[in-house]
Amino acid sequence: MSSRNAAFHDGALTGVLLSPLKLAFSLALGLVALLLCAWIVDWVFVFKVWPQGIVRLRELLAHDLAGGIALAARQGAGAGVITAPANALYSIVFEATGIHDMGTQFANGSALSIPDTIMRRSYVSHREGIEAAMVGTQLLGVRAAILARFAPLLLLLYAVGAADGFTQRAIRRACGGRESASLYHRAKYLQLAVLGLGGAGLLLWPGPVRWELCVPAGAVLLLTCTHPDAGRLLTLSKPSERTVTAWELPAAASSASPARTGFIVNSHLVTER
Repeated sequence: MSSRNAAFHDGALTGVLLSPLKLAFSLALGLVALLLCAWIVDWVFVFKVWPQGIVRLRELLAHDLAGGIALAARQGAGAGVITAPANALYSIVFEATGIHDMGTQFANGSALSIPDTIMRRSYVSHREGIEAAMVGTQLLGVRAAILARFAPLLLLLYAVGAADGFTQRAIRRACGGRESASLYHRAKYLQLAVLGLGGAGLLLWPGPVRWELCVPAGAVLLLTCTHPDAGRLLTLSKPSERTVTAWELPAAASSASPARTGFIVNSHLVTER
């Protein structure tokens, strides 16, 4: 019985069943980490940097909201594509947890029980911090919605870079060129850095974001990273194959017979299988 359980856990079926759960858990964990970072940045700037405090954060929210609605209008969409993610994120964090209703109840000034009175004192003492977190959550949702509106542009440039990279790879193989494993891995990690750090930087930036400049610049950088990465993906995914150039053929042929090594001559290059 134990051997069957071990075989089940090690099988491919388990990976297929658990991969959606792992993906959902990773996305949720990333969202929580991003939200906490946004709160920390907002608290630092509201209480330590901006003289206007929470007013400056509200102005920033109004500015990004107006820009997002204008962008959606140019793309033929309504304002709901920008406001809906912000409202949904706010509802999950503050309305579902009861913090929003708690603040509304405390603001009414109605009679409260002893535990509620203690909670009200704690809420009032941290009111500005809670309000900054609420506004920051809405700001994060608005910026995420704006960034999602640029997703088609990023996917298009990524596809162009991948197609060009595969074309350059085919040319190198036909001409007997070499593939660089170090360049492939550097480009792969640079892609993750551009997507992760660039996206997080745009979402957490404590000031107005020039989306029409930042997103195209990031897309061009991503295109540059994708070009060498895609061109080496297929070759490096098969480590058992090695490209031998034309000037290496005499040495290889002298060391072993063609029947034993299995060399196949095709145009200007020889591939060892």
